[in-house]
Amino acid sequence: MAAFLYLLSWISTVVHICLGTLALAAALYYLAELVEEYTSTAAKVLRYSIWGTIGLYVLLFLFESLPSTVVFCGLVSQLVHLSILRTFPYFFLTSLPFILGVVMFIVNHYLAFSFFAAYYYPASEVLAYFTLFVWLVPFGFFISLSANENVLPTHAESRPLLSNDDDFVTGYFNKKGKRYGLLSFFNYLKEEFFPQRGKKAF
Repeated sequence: MAAFLYLLSWISTVVHICLGTLALAAALYYLAELVEEYTSTAAKVLRYSIWGTIGLYVLLFLFESLPSTVVFCGLVSQLVHLSILRTFPYFFLTSLPFILGVVMFIVNHYLAFSFFAAYYYPASEVLAYFTLFVWLVPFGFFISLSANENVLPTHAESRPLLSNDDDFVTGYFNKKGKRYGLLSFFNYLKEEFFPQRGKKAF
């Protein structure tokens, strides 16, 4: 009986993992659709998140004993994120700010893992640090990768969404067919695994 319950516990764990993965995918799909529908609001939320994270880094430096290199690299990352936000919702993967953002993301992980491996902190505090300081803003950019797919042609592609220039685009329709991002990836998976059947005409 004990062996049977042990086997059932593993089956149950696999079921929980599958359900959790599906729930996460559904949440990401919903967030990506929200970002596409409310692009301007998403840009403002990202900007407020960046400035909020900068404020949290200042408070972290004042009230905690984290190394100054951790705080400094975190602040540099947020400044790079502000630079990436200048062209929102258009992301240029080969631009210097985007590459620096990826590099600083890796550096912040390395510094954080090194610090928390050397000094004991409760798991909840470690998770709080990674969630609010390391993952929050990059996650926002990640779900916003497809935000430029359905942006109305009222902004030039080379201009940021938060600018005051409302020019009609000329290059919008040139790249309209080139869809990429999180939402397009989920749509591709949906078409691959759940293809829509043609409706019969009676």
